[in-house]
Amino acid sequence: MWPDAARRNITQQNFERFTVGLQPDLRIMDLLDSQPEFTKAIWDYLDILVSDARLAKGREVLAKYKPQFDATEKAYGVDRYIIAAIWGIESNYSTQMGDRSVVQSTATLACIGRRQAYFKDEFLSALEILNRGDLRPEQMRGSWAGAFGPTQFMPTAFKRYAVDGDGDGRRDVVDNPSDLIASTANNLKKDGWQTGASWGYEVVLPQGLNYMLADRAKAMPLSQWEQLGVKRPNGQPFPRPSDKAYLLAPAGAEGPGFLMLQNFRVIMKYNPAEAYALAIGHFADRLRGGQPFVQPWPRQERVLSRAERLELQQLLAQRGFYKGTPDGQFGGQTREALRGFQVSIGAPADGFATAEVLERLRGR
Repeated sequence: MWPDAARRNITQQNFERFTVGLQPDLRIMDLLDSQPEFTKAIWDYLDILVSDARLAKGREVLAKYKPQFDATEKAYGVDRYIIAAIWGIESNYSTQMGDRSVVQSTATLACIGRRQAYFKDEFLSALEILNRGDLRPEQMRGSWAGAFGPTQFMPTAFKRYAVDGDGDGRRDVVDNPSDLIASTANNLKKDGWQTGASWGYEVVLPQGLNYMLADRAKAMPLSQWEQLGVKRPNGQPFPRPSDKAYLLAPAGAEGPGFLMLQNFRVIMKYNPAEAYALAIGHFADRLRGGQPFVQPWPRQERVLSRAERLELQQLLAQRGFYKGTPDGQFGGQTREALRGFQVSIGAPADGFATAEVLERLRGR
């Protein structure tokens, strides 16, 4: 790696100092496929993340760092409640940031596993951060994948988005609240955050809705969704009816629906799991004084095991509905395939993977 580090203007002395005695952390390989966004029911995931204790802590943080949030909102136009929600959900307000060495984690994944080129860039970027002196090695501790600090920056994201919020010459996103809040806002702003707009709305879906419309690629103005009978639970009008939104029904026809705006897509650039982005948006609304979701989740549904999720994808592939590589992780492609199968058997095409759907696929 040294020639690549040299091309990034890392001194040989620093390269040796930051990599001396470096050994692979092979325990990481067991963690690659166990991210909670993909393994828990969405309602369990939300219950854990949007808890009363975390909301209370979030309100404390908003009060304690009000000057920093004020300055950041003015400079970047990004909602303080979203930034506070990311801080709360990523690290439970700096209490769960991870304790693995970022250099060791990224170096390990640069040499082993499926995404070596990606992690090589992260490893070299981590060395650049240390070489420049923004952070000290002991501050660069984080998750098994190399994300660090209260809002979990990857090293390459730090390079793109970190800013010096208080003008002290360092971009310290770990221990300096000004830099942390401003850098997180800069990240969202550069990813397309729309000032003054919401992330989305909980909606009540009418009987007989065509669930093929619940697709990220099928955004329509809110006024058009209203014409289809999609309404807010409290009957209030949408504040900006011309805004375009797509429909998300994360628990199918039995659960609540959501109309997602541009800012939801921005949150998904921070972490591409819909469950995560929904948790951030909802947590921010609750911090602002909003209410819990109105409609119940179908908590009686059993969550499919990893083996069952893999089998479901394989069965969908055998029938020609799923074109991807079965991996047991559900995203848009699996939902699309599942919808195709549901249409073929005359069921609501909501793309929700239940034990019953799996049984139908098995042909029992």
